[in-house]
Order: sequence, then structure tokens, then C-alpha cells
Amino acid sequence: MRKEYDFSKLKGRRNPYANTLKKQVTLRLGVDVIEYFKQMAQETGIPYQNLVNLYLRQCAHSHKRLTVA
Repeated sequence: MRKEYDFSKLKGRRNPYANTLKKQVTLRLGVDVIEYFKQMAQETGIPYQNLVNLYLRQCAHSHKRLTVA
């Protein structure tokens, strides 16, 4: 391996999957829901928005259905 590499001549390349990774949306969540995930974020060290995303992804993958009474 070389000790130094010249990266000045490299061209940047866009990620072709960037548009499909995440999409920004606006949600109106209850204060209690936000506080729950913020508390969980402090315990785990994971940002609360990532926790919400992980939970919703888990629900989607397991085809969890909401029971409305």
C-alpha cells in the first residue's frame, strides 16, 4: 500500500439508492408518545426519531394490525 494517495482527481458519485432510503414526512404525534420515545432514547443512546422508525418498521415487517375498539 502507498503511504499517500491523491484523491484530488476523483469524481464524486451520487448514491443511486439515496431517494429510496428515507423520505421526510410530517406527523402529528401525541405528547405522551414523543415523551415515551425520548425516554427510551435516553436509556438506549439511540435518537428518538430512529427509535420511532425502527418500531414502525418492525410493525410493518411483521404485518402487525391495530385493534381499534
